[in-house]
Amino acid sequence: MCGFGGYFGAVRDGRALLERMTAAIAHRGPDEQGFFTAEVAGLGHARLSIVGLEDGQQPMSDTTGELTIAFNGEIFNYVELREQLRAKGRQFRTASDTEVILHLYDEIGEDCVSALNGDFAFALWDGRRRRMILARDRMGVRPLFYTRQGERLYFASEIKALLQVPGVVAEIDPIALDQIFTLWAPIAPRTAFHGICELEPANLMVVQEGSVSIRPYWSLSYPDRDAPARHRDKRAAAEELYALLTDATRIRMRADVPVGSYLSGGLDSSITSALAAGMAPGGLKTFSVTFDSAEHDESAFQHEMARALGTQHSAIACGAGDIAAVFPDVIRFAERPILRTAPAPLYKLSRLVRETGLKVVLTGEGADEVFAGYDIFKEARVRRFCGRQPCSRIRPHLFRKLYPYLPGLRQQSAEYLASFFGASGAALDDPLFSHRPRLDGTAATKLFFSGDLRARLSGYDAAEELVTRLPESFARWHPLHQAQYLEARFLLPGYILSSQGDRMAMAHGIEGRFPFLDHRLVEFAAALPPEMKLKGLVEKHILREATKDLLPPTISRRTKQPYRAPDSQSFVGPGARDYVQAALGHAEVSAGGLFNPKAVAKLHEKCSHHPASGFRDNAAFVGILSTQLWLTAFAGAGSSTAKAA
Repeated sequence: MCGFGGYFGAVRDGRALLERMTAAIAHRGPDEQGFFTAEVAGLGHARLSIVGLEDGQQPMSDTTGELTIAFNGEIFNYVELREQLRAKGRQFRTASDTEVILHLYDEIGEDCVSALNGDFAFALWDGRRRRMILARDRMGVRPLFYTRQGERLYFASEIKALLQVPGVVAEIDPIALDQIFTLWAPIAPRTAFHGICELEPANLMVVQEGSVSIRPYWSLSYPDRDAPARHRDKRAAAEELYALLTDATRIRMRADVPVGSYLSGGLDSSITSALAAGMAPGGLKTFSVTFDSAEHDESAFQHEMARALGTQHSAIACGAGDIAAVFPDVIRFAERPILRTAPAPLYKLSRLVRETGLKVVLTGEGADEVFAGYDIFKEARVRRFCGRQPCSRIRPHLFRKLYPYLPGLRQQSAEYLASFFGASGAALDDPLFSHRPRLDGTAATKLFFSGDLRARLSGYDAAEELVTRLPESFARWHPLHQAQYLEARFLLPGYILSSQGDRMAMAHGIEGRFPFLDHRLVEFAAALPPEMKLKGLVEKHILREATKDLLPPTISRRTKQPYRAPDSQSFVGPGARDYVQAALGHAEVSAGGLFNPKAVAKLHEKCSHHPASGFRDNAAFVGILSTQLWLTAFAGAGSSTAKAA
């Protein structure tokens, strides 16, 4: 796990530029730095040494010196690939997975990416063909950004490095901001920065003089709704799932340093930790976040699971004021506005992991997308059920069963429930049917946009653009698979793996590994019949069946409790930070030009007196505050906010 930056095209003082770019992302690779320059290409690398500790320095060249790579991530099947390459006569000088990519590229060219099982982004300079190859892993675990200045291409693991390039300025992209305030994240390749793009997951870019081509090498897909099921025997499917998950965990335990695990107390992280505990030769260290507020805290389940596995467990408490204390740093590392505070506790958690001396942790992330674990999937099923009988006064009561952690819903009428969840009058053929209530609820935060920003957007609709990005086969899929695709293809890489994942972990030089996102497991789960994943209103049914002997019954039978953190209440009250008042003040909001200062002042006052405000107010508060902090951190705006923060 590392960070890299580079360029293609003639650049004056290329080495000095690479040094600045690499220094800007030194947190990703605090162990050492390396640089490579050629006539029209350069690569800089900040290394977090995990595999091949003594000989894995980068940028790494082959014996001819004509192929050079800068690589971020891990190739988990590198052992098997190395043996296959050795059988073909290839000789290796190092024990690293990086060298495997070089040999594989030399053997089969750019199609080498299809053989890689890993979380990766890399830049490979092919001096023989005078071309630069950029690639990113299938699910979007590792980031890669780029921008063009004339005929030159610049790229890096984080946008901070690109801001070191002369002529590249930090300017908010209004379309991206609208997408964030609707979809929680920009639609790649767009980023929050105007003129800076993100290479999409599972994509390959080939840059040669005078040409740039980008193509996907893999895609997430589901069977047609009427196609015969490939997996009909539930027991056999459960056994195959267990074998795949075990192997995905096994190869993710490969490292020349100890590997720990996050343990939230939920099903997914508990499964991951249970499998890893049996593979950790020196015992497993586990880590979790606890909260003061009962509605967010899962510490009882965390301790129960840690005791059952016999792990060495550590927890970081997230109390009143803790989120606000780190939030400016969170935005600086996330490099985009966000609508929830959930990344902040994970930022603190990765710091705890680093303080214990570890560099690598497994997580259960991805299981909800792959095995239909989110409430939104169950909610969509109930909404369709209600939509088929829109006048029913009985069916809407099913919504109460979906959210036992929201007691206020239990007192509401059938009419209110149907209206609140959009179960009446919804178009069942809407491609965004499953997500429409969330999108509409989030988009309500745009009421706080300034008149100038509204004019610049000129009626733009982020949800409609999302529809244009759906594959042609989407309409033929089962509704559950359509909903899964929306989560796994857009929100997962756009927000979960980025703002909550890579960025918060790598802020402290911690590599997260995701067994549930092994592409073999993803492809297997995509082919499963919908009822094996969501049985009635029981989420992740086949996963529970496959792993029921691994966990205590209280864990294996738990209903999904989404990971959440206190939102607006983190920033108000007696311990409120000065930077919050500064960022949301009339002068700062007016200077930013993105929000209505009077509306923001009313929102701030409302949340200060009623910190448990509803979803819209919480999302708007966090979104506006994070955008103001983004302007301060990157666009040079907000002098008083900067001083206060």
